[in-house]
Amino acid sequence: MSTEPAAVEPVDPRTRLESIGDAASQRAGQTQHTRSSRVRTLRWLLPIAVIGGSFAIAAAFLATSPKAEKTPPIVVPPLVSVQSIAPQTLQLTVTTQGSVTPRTETDLVAEVRGRITVVSPSFVAGGFFVAGEELLRFDGREHAIGVDRAQATVKLRESEARLAEADLRRNRELEKRGAASGANLEQVESRAQVAQAALAEARASLAQKRLDLERTVILAPYDGRVRKRNVDLGQFVNPGGVLARVHATDYAEVRLPVPTEELAHLDIPLDFRDDAATQTVRPVTLSLRFAGKRYEWPAELVRTEGEIDERTRMLHVVARVTAPYARSEGSQRPPLAAGMFVSAEIEGRELKGVFVLPRPALRDDATVLVVDDDDRLRFRQVEVIKRGRHEVVVGSGLTGSERIVVSPLQAVTDGMLVRTIGSSDS
Repeated sequence: MSTEPAAVEPVDPRTRLESIGDAASQRAGQTQHTRSSRVRTLRWLLPIAVIGGSFAIAAAFLATSPKAEKTPPIVVPPLVSVQSIAPQTLQLTVTTQGSVTPRTETDLVAEVRGRITVVSPSFVAGGFFVAGEELLRFDGREHAIGVDRAQATVKLRESEARLAEADLRRNRELEKRGAASGANLEQVESRAQVAQAALAEARASLAQKRLDLERTVILAPYDGRVRKRNVDLGQFVNPGGVLARVHATDYAEVRLPVPTEELAHLDIPLDFRDDAATQTVRPVTLSLRFAGKRYEWPAELVRTEGEIDERTRMLHVVARVTAPYARSEGSQRPPLAAGMFVSAEIEGRELKGVFVLPRPALRDDATVLVVDDDDRLRFRQVEVIKRGRHEVVVGSGLTGSERIVVSPLQAVTDGMLVRTIGSSDS
């Protein structure tokens, strides 16, 4: 039996190409999957490798680096400003302020009625006058008539008194001879006494009229200045009317308040009732800025007032300036007019062996810091005599050639080491 080979069916080329493409696609997909798996693996392994490498490098540095030596910390002493001091003699002064007032101020008052007929050129606000100068004159004709009438009355009473006296002498002679009775003599004596009394009254009236006539002329009571004028020429004035306000110019006074704690610097004793009358005189310098310049006037402290001011708790002292309106030779200094506000420096006690320190040097009201020869701080208790705005005066507690700390320090301990600057003598 014969065997015939099987017939092979022909393959379509397009079918073959599709098969080949499917196979290639399968191989490409497998390759892409493999690559994605590798990338994911690398993403996990790379950070672990970096961290591990960092630890390895750090461990290598630690193992090979040199060992640090331990040294104690360096403490830098604080820098302080110091000032060398030395004992000195000091003249204490007390500074205060006050207003200039005249020593005497007067209201000129009319004592009689009348119309003003004469006004002096000095009788103006600010005008100067001398004692006894005529400032005003009233119309005195009415008062002159009154004087004439009083003189006539005096003459009449004198005549009556002479007649009464003559009658009295005659009746006394008659009474001695027994020609007149005692009762008649008493009547004559009574008439004589009445006549004498009437004469005395007439003379007193004449004196009053003359005084009224004198009072029609207003004279200056002292050397002074017109502060305020209230009347003028032609004005009618009644008794009691204020004509002007004037004040003396021979000297002026300044009332100065002084704190009670500073009275010891002036060494002014308070007067007791049984003490003998004493006058406290101390030099005072008054100063004032006027028209852009500073001027000074010498004065004297002459007295203290008798009580402490209830509001300020201060004692007022009074300084006196002689001739405040006098022109000073070789100076353009203005007159020290009433109402000016001046500063005053009152000369006080003289202190020996004291120390003058800057205000920052004082701590805790009575403590200063002293730097010793080893540049260490030492606390020192001192006696403060006077406290000023910028300086303090210290008595006991310090010695010469010491260095005082004048700069602020927050934390301070006794014996603390410091560095200093500015140790030159003040």
